[in-house]
Amino acid sequence: MRDRIAQKIHDNPHLVAFLVAVFALGICNGVFQTTYNNYLDDVFGISATTRGALEFPRELPGFLVALLSGALFFLVENRVAALAASFTGLGMIGLGLIGPHWGLMLAFTILWSLGQHIEMPMRSSIAMNLGTAKQHGRRLGQAAAARVGANVIGALFVWLIIDYIGSNYTITFLFGGAAALLGALFYFRMKPQQRHEGPRAKLVIKRKYSLYYLLCTLFGARKQVFITFAPWVLVTIYGEQASTFAKLWIVSAVIGVFFQQGLGDLIDRWGERRVLMADGALLVFICLGYAFANNITGYFGLPERWPVWILYGCYVLDQLLFGVENARSVYLAKIAERPQDVSPSLSMGITLNHAISMMVPYFGGLLWERFSYEWVFVAAAMIAIGTIIAASQVRTPREEEVAHEQTQTDDVSAGR
Repeated sequence: MRDRIAQKIHDNPHLVAFLVAVFALGICNGVFQTTYNNYLDDVFGISATTRGALEFPRELPGFLVALLSGALFFLVENRVAALAASFTGLGMIGLGLIGPHWGLMLAFTILWSLGQHIEMPMRSSIAMNLGTAKQHGRRLGQAAAARVGANVIGALFVWLIIDYIGSNYTITFLFGGAAALLGALFYFRMKPQQRHEGPRAKLVIKRKYSLYYLLCTLFGARKQVFITFAPWVLVTIYGEQASTFAKLWIVSAVIGVFFQQGLGDLIDRWGERRVLMADGALLVFICLGYAFANNITGYFGLPERWPVWILYGCYVLDQLLFGVENARSVYLAKIAERPQDVSPSLSMGITLNHAISMMVPYFGGLLWERFSYEWVFVAAAMIAIGTIIAASQVRTPREEEVAHEQTQTDDVSAGR
């Protein structure tokens, strides 16, 4: 067994270095996502409206990622990823050292976000470059599994710190920042074999990719509701602590290690359209769970803690479904006119999904304050239905070819 693993490392050194880098950044992400909302509540005591408004500057780098990645066109993808990981690490270290200073908190949050968003398309592109066309889903699934598996380490660290030392944000953010810098080192050491010659394109916007852009935009709205308001419900309505989110992330990550790899294989076998439509259908039920958990348990006379357990289940399932993003990446790779289009188009997709996700938290916060939090998730359910409709239109060149051949066969059979 040990010899087999050693042989795989010898045969695929770039893939191993890539997965280690993704794993290290996954640790950082696990620390940040399980800590940040409680950090804002404990240190700054902000309202739901302010929390929603904070997403605008935090997501601004995501909106600009196509331009930022295009400006670095002269660097190969792993070097861009290394630079991005460095930004992430320095941002987290800064958050751990500044204390209750609002302006510096914004600055280091934006730096962290800058690194996160630039690394996203590079990660997907590098993963697909490290496999054949028939292995795109598998490679993306392996990267997703490494990332969510690493969330166990980050979340477990937060859990132990919170439960045994207390809410020490300095220690947790410094640990997460150090993990990101380790990821930067492994990205820098990589020398992936790119599948195209010449530098990456600076910016790509093509009508052919319009459905991909629409799917990314819908994902941006769905994503931001759950990143911003799902944990905020648990924090402010049910009084959950950071250690709760650490435990939920551990559960998500343990399941996700197997789920994400299986999802990658499913994308290759089942196709992007079916996976994306199933994602939208499940999201409808998750949204309704967040909105009406109290009503459901009250109607059936279930115990008092059941609404929280329903929300725990919704939280874990939603975390797992974030891996469906890989289906959009594979779809883009299949319809791309040339290999050089993939990386900048992935960046453009992130820019478009952030164009909407920057606005969703603000209006979601207003909806929460004026009516109630339930209506935020009712609106999200409507977005999920829109995702199902858009995903039903997904077609790859091979599917279009098969459909054309079937049409010709039907015409011949009808004697036309």
